[in-house]
Amino acid sequence: MEGINDGRLLEYDTFTKEVTVLMDNLRFPNGVQLSPNEDFVLVAELTMARIRRCYVSGLNKGGLDLFVENLPGFPDNIRSSSSGGYWVAMSAVRPNPGFSMHDFLSQKPWIKKIIFKLLSQETLMKFVPKYSLVVELHDSGVCKRSFHDPHGTVATYVSEAHEQDGYLYLGSFRSPFLCRLNLSEV
Repeated sequence: MEGINDGRLLEYDTFTKEVTVLMDNLRFPNGVQLSPNEDFVLVAELTMARIRRCYVSGLNKGGLDLFVENLPGFPDNIRSSSSGGYWVAMSAVRPNPGFSMHDFLSQKPWIKKIIFKLLSQETLMKFVPKYSLVVELHDSGVCKRSFHDPHGTVATYVSEAHEQDGYLYLGSFRSPFLCRLNLSEV
């Protein structure tokens, strides 16, 4: 939870039984999604509000780059959308404009570590806005559209967005239910 850069993306070869490190020094890697052409993998770095890309085949194999950065929230999970892009659930938003304690602490993991030792997760969650946000990114990383629940009335702390048969299903790490959004009506 401290968001230190000890995260890794690993590849397991089922034939050789070997594990290869594809990416390292990731800060709170959370969502992982293979591209439809299986030529790259997207990895959400929650505490950095960005998504990184690792090429796993083709001419760029082994290459790394930023898919999108400076997101309006903290990306939790990534899933493919029917339009060829990606749904990204934001478990919390970043104030714009304004001071963001989360952004401040993401650059100072040692302070965050102390805070997590002093306060319970329940206490800390009281300071996190219940604003829910899901964005659909184009395959180039540009935002196509977004869905907002500013007060968390329908769903708080959305951590998963999955599209199926014209509906977007939203899950949360804090709610015991799923939400269903009819995409033809929005």
